Amino acid sequence: MPAELVPRRPWRGRRILLGVTGSIAAYKSVQLARDLTRLGAVVDVVLTEAAQKFVAPLSFEGVTGRRALTDLFSAEGAALHVKLGQEVDVVCVAPATADFLARAAQGRADDLLCTTLLATRAPVVVCPAMNDRMFAHPQVQENLARLRDGLGYRIAGPARGALAAGESAGHGGSGGVGDSEGPGRMLEPAGIEQHIGRALGAEAAFVGRTVLVTAGPTREAFDPVRYIGNRSSGRMGYAVAQAAWRRGADVTLVSGPSSLEAPVGVHMLNVETAEEMHAAVAQHIGAADLTVFAAAVADYRPSEARLEKVKRRQAGDDLSVALESNPDIAESTVRARKPGGVAVGFALETSDLVANAAKKLEAKSFDLVVANDATEAGAGFEVATNRVTILSRGAPPEALPLLSKDEVSEEILDRAGRVLQARLAESPR
Repeated sequence: MPAELVPRRPWRGRRILLGVTGSIAAYKSVQLARDLTRLGAVVDVVLTEAAQKFVAPLSFEGVTGRRALTDLFSAEGAALHVKLGQEVDVVCVAPATADFLARAAQGRADDLLCTTLLATRAPVVVCPAMNDRMFAHPQVQENLARLRDGLGYRIAGPARGALAAGESAGHGGSGGVGDSEGPGRMLEPAGIEQHIGRALGAEAAFVGRTVLVTAGPTREAFDPVRYIGNRSSGRMGYAVAQAAWRRGADVTLVSGPSSLEAPVGVHMLNVETAEEMHAAVAQHIGAADLTVFAAAVADYRPSEARLEKVKRRQAGDDLSVALESNPDIAESTVRARKPGGVAVGFALETSDLVANAAKKLEAKSFDLVVANDATEAGAGFEVATNRVTILSRGAPPEALPLLSKDEVSEEILDRAGRVLQARLAESPR
């Protein structure tokens, strides 16, 4: 389930220039402009002449509340591209056709979009969209390499999927339904928003750092049909993983069974049981600068997993299941943590919230513990919000108001980032 689009970090209050070029995928850009505006950004849209063959400027004006720009030599004067380039926090070109990639790689200045790229020093995110054969052409790949390696542009996509069969008058537009399934399809708006968020949200404490997050429930098989589990959706851990990636980290997410979509840019490791999660964490924790234990791991598993479904008529009215303890993943991997690494734990309690969380802070050598009450409305499992109290070493507990889990993830990473920075200052790389 996608997060609710409300003004929030890192988009809130930022200026974004959205460039749209001549591709059938331009219809997705209207949704992108709308979403970015709902996230709190000020969005200026620049359409090339070819783009206007696919979508009208008025469509963007309706969703952003701002006039769409099309003409290099407009009423604002020939320096409009300089003004735009200086004011924006990030430029995103979506869709970016083969023709646009060639012109941008050559440093052309023949329309408002390309001249603005020459005038800006803001990060640039380019989202290719074209026929897969065109995308594979050496000249297109050379242009992408020039933009990425020579100019430092961020290339987001393309994805694999159904492509338009036509090539849109030589501009390489794609994104519709056709008979091609190769790479070339423009990313969906939700994915592009995250790439823009990473360009906006990079922080020194996280750029180049490795983050490991656990999330979701575990399932412990009783027989081939039934299992012991819990109600965790994984939302909190997924939100932390996505937010850490937006801040510039390389993120690995070890997830139990969840219906959530994988966070953009995050390396996913899907597991089912507590033992599988333990093995995955043990393999990766030694390289992690920050580990966030957000998973709701089953404390116990059936001592014996039946090979066939247990029939009620055979088991009778009473059925006893012997349980044995699962490994405590956080506690058993303390010694494997990276020296100087930061560890964050979660404490879901039904009583004595702060006292029980404080015990966990010490017992498992956490730097932070995020505690919440499972019985409180709007917090805990299967909801999009949470009310947490954050415990850290040498500081009083911080009780936060009811927030979305996306907002809670930012609060957690704010505090973890400060600890990371302090460790870096003590022992520079």
